[in-house]
Amino acid sequence: MDTSLPLGFGSIDHGDAEKAIAEAAVRCSNEGRWGADDVLGTLNFLDDAKRVQGAALVRRGRSFSLAQRFDQDGPQKGWRRRCNPVHTMLSSGLDAEFGPAEFPHGLGGADDVVFMPLQASTQWDGLGHIFDHGRAYNGRRASEVVTSEGDQVTGIETAAAHIAGRGVLLDVGRAVGENGELPDGFAITPDHLRATVEAQGVASSVGRGDLVLVRTGQLARARRDGWGDYAGGAAPGLSFTTADWLHGTEIAGLATDTWGFEVRPNEFPGAFQPLHQVAIPHIGLFIGEMWDLEELAEDCAADGVYDFLLAAAPLPVTGAVGAPVNPLAIK
Repeated sequence: MDTSLPLGFGSIDHGDAEKAIAEAAVRCSNEGRWGADDVLGTLNFLDDAKRVQGAALVRRGRSFSLAQRFDQDGPQKGWRRRCNPVHTMLSSGLDAEFGPAEFPHGLGGADDVVFMPLQASTQWDGLGHIFDHGRAYNGRRASEVVTSEGDQVTGIETAAAHIAGRGVLLDVGRAVGENGELPDGFAITPDHLRATVEAQGVASSVGRGDLVLVRTGQLARARRDGWGDYAGGAAPGLSFTTADWLHGTEIAGLATDTWGFEVRPNEFPGAFQPLHQVAIPHIGLFIGEMWDLEELAEDCAADGVYDFLLAAAPLPVTGAVGAPVNPLAIK
């Protein structure tokens, strides 16, 4: 497939990132929409009725974990000092069998600890993760939101009870790619998303309060060929032209099987993650990255059902700007 002029590419000026970002920030702003004190952003769209709708989608009881493994064999290579999770035992069966008794009457046990950047594997970006010109979500000053002690306003713990509802898989890799995958550098436009819904059937339409999963197939390729530059390198992903779609659909969150959610290299020379710069501080969108959508996608393709109950609460690390998650899709 020719990726130089993807379907419905739009008319962004590739030479002026600053202008494009500024204009999209105004068009797609949710600042003040839910009041000056709001900390939930697009999760406001995910209400109780939407959770009931999601629960009603459980038909077979089949459950899929959408998390990658949290271990030292992950893709991280040190960018921004991110490493793969390091897991260490504090006590083990060796201690129980050969060491001095820790507890009375023969009781033994094992205990462990993990060190990891909170965005080392499958995770949500919180609303304090990205700023635009020193401003955080809802027009707040970045320095007053995230301090050396963490996110004092929109810490990821504020989202812990909210992210469960109707999930929808948009398998763009299968719908418009070749052999079920999109090549690195492929920019997914709104027309690609609409074409995917059309290919999958009207039941996979997305709207207010939905949790949308976009499969590109890059994770399948990385598992087959090796991690390579999966963490930070070239990747298929959402085009900057999807900013208005993300805002207009009123979805609650969107997650992908890639490291960075948006297409890389980015569509503007010299830019870095311009869609993040609009989506998080202006739309207030929750973004998930490095989700494992492979097994779920196979099942959806087999039975033709692409919506399900999705429960994806982040680990409520107080003040964190992102957190690990083990998302569960239940069909």
